[in-house]
Amino acid sequence: MTHLTDLIAAVTSGVDPGPFALVRRDDADELELFTGTVGTVERLADIPLPPGTPGARTLALVPYRQITERGFACVDDGAPLECLQVREHRRVALADALAALPDEPVRTTDAAFDVTDEEYAETVRRVLAEEIGSGAGANFVIHRTLHATVQGRPLVAALAALRRLLVAERGAYWTFVVHTGTRTLVGASPERHVSVDDGLVMMNPISGTFRRSDDTPDRAALLRFLADEKEVEELYMVLDEELKMMATVAEHGGQVIGPYLKEMSHLAHTEYLLAGRGTRDVREVLRETMFAPTVTGSPMENACRVIARHEGRGRSYYAGVLALLGHDEAGRQTLDAPILIRTAEISPTGHLRVPVGATLVRHSTAAGEVAETHAKAAGVLAALGLGPAAPAGDGGPVARLADDPEVRDALAARNAPLARFWLDQRAPDAPGLPGLVGRRVLIVDAEDTFTGMLAHQLGALGLTVSLRQWHAGGPVDGYDLVVVGPGPGDPGSPDEPKMAALRGLLTELLATGRPTLAVCLGHQVLAGMLGLALHRREAPYQGLQREVSLFGRTRRVGFYSTFTARAQADRMVTAYGPVELARDPGDGAVHALRGRGFAGVQFHPESVLSPDGLAVLSELLSDLLPAPHADELSTTGGRA
Repeated sequence: MTHLTDLIAAVTSGVDPGPFALVRRDDADELELFTGTVGTVERLADIPLPPGTPGARTLALVPYRQITERGFACVDDGAPLECLQVREHRRVALADALAALPDEPVRTTDAAFDVTDEEYAETVRRVLAEEIGSGAGANFVIHRTLHATVQGRPLVAALAALRRLLVAERGAYWTFVVHTGTRTLVGASPERHVSVDDGLVMMNPISGTFRRSDDTPDRAALLRFLADEKEVEELYMVLDEELKMMATVAEHGGQVIGPYLKEMSHLAHTEYLLAGRGTRDVREVLRETMFAPTVTGSPMENACRVIARHEGRGRSYYAGVLALLGHDEAGRQTLDAPILIRTAEISPTGHLRVPVGATLVRHSTAAGEVAETHAKAAGVLAALGLGPAAPAGDGGPVARLADDPEVRDALAARNAPLARFWLDQRAPDAPGLPGLVGRRVLIVDAEDTFTGMLAHQLGALGLTVSLRQWHAGGPVDGYDLVVVGPGPGDPGSPDEPKMAALRGLLTELLATGRPTLAVCLGHQVLAGMLGLALHRREAPYQGLQREVSLFGRTRRVGFYSTFTARAQADRMVTAYGPVELARDPGDGAVHALRGRGFAGVQFHPESVLSPDGLAVLSELLSDLLPAPHADELSTTGGRA
């Protein structure tokens, strides 16, 4: 008799077996059984990770409220950060686990969403108009929760639901039950949030939902899905957002691998992998990547404000992560953390919660996002007896849509318009550009961590980069260049503290003549100070790639903006001298500007949507930071 059969026998007889987790990773032919003791900690840094023998040490249940560690907004529901400290780790063959798990239906009553379809549709319309339409961000994830009451023993129901998921679901990153004594989580999460193994940090942005109607792959429908503008842009946006995170936790940023098609029983998603080398403590990696844009939005900090404003209630563990921490044979830290989605939470009294959300972008429709919440919940609801089971098939190999040559070609084509800087392997010791190597640059972050990606690009050009938050203040006279970076908000707001701070900084920079580059929001504030009129676009440019003319050259770049400056001519005289403008020939929108010692760009040269972004930066910086003369080098020790 295995330990698993003993545990299940105790559960079915009404005895609590103590804390445990039963996990299948990546469709493996075995499950892992972790048992131990559970405690709570306040911070991610407090998660126990004692040294010792190789293997798993702690499984942490990280709630969404932990986002407050980053200073981000949150409706605090008090969900605890629980840690299962692993005392025993066993492996169980999948066939043996299926034989031991209870094979019985899960019965529930009083199932209903806390937010009706009509109410959710109205929230979608409101977020599109009030948030994306006003420049608050590119995309936001708003959730709703199905509540029900489990009949019978809750832990038996969870184990029975796990068995159903193991049989019926496929393509999950983790399929699991976690029981702490205070709650039980059961689910099949498709998405790795972050992992660390052998010093390799990986993230896995997933986006787009293709709903399968039956077990027969619908090739034509999938090809239409892969060509759908909304679905393509949604994946690019979450790719950019997770690249921002990788810019922080990986020493040279993340390399993009893919895209791939992740096929599950009820639906399929498109996904990328991001990989980079890092040396941070894995608990720091968890903190710096709270939480995935696929369950929050972008830019991250403002997405949390929008979520709190429009949801008005806590998320418990939805959008958080399970995090398995340990050590490898060489004593290095390891981490494996799936996102807590497609997951049910069951209380000891049988209260069942199944949260689910949809990603709202500029192309979203209320009806489409309502349908997406139902589709995403379908797998776990079926396992709980609250929805139809996925088609069982004939027991033979499941036909894979991803194996079709046209599907592979359609996926590969998604990389054609993207920046090679993020797709190609980069040499960390590349020489940089002559004249830029060793020059010092300060990037001022206006609440958009695109600045992290920008730092890697500027570093690749040879510059030595420092980052500073907009509210931190401090001198700028020790830098050869100051970049006034991107962020959300209305650039024309007279009272908003961030806009006032950016105007004050730009006033100082222009007055002293210190070389300045303004990006996106910084560009808009600069344009307003130069006397240009600012306008809110009728259709936001969020996650939009365009070919534009920049000072005589055609460049393909990516925009994340709702506001723009407009001008009637290509040149203007300002209090800071003559300024040259790169304008849209249709509406006069100013894509870029340059004057003596300063420049601004409305787009994001650092974005994966900007294949010409690095070339644009090289050209602008060559003008802003001309190579120093020999006499300057002799008096500065080689640095201008």
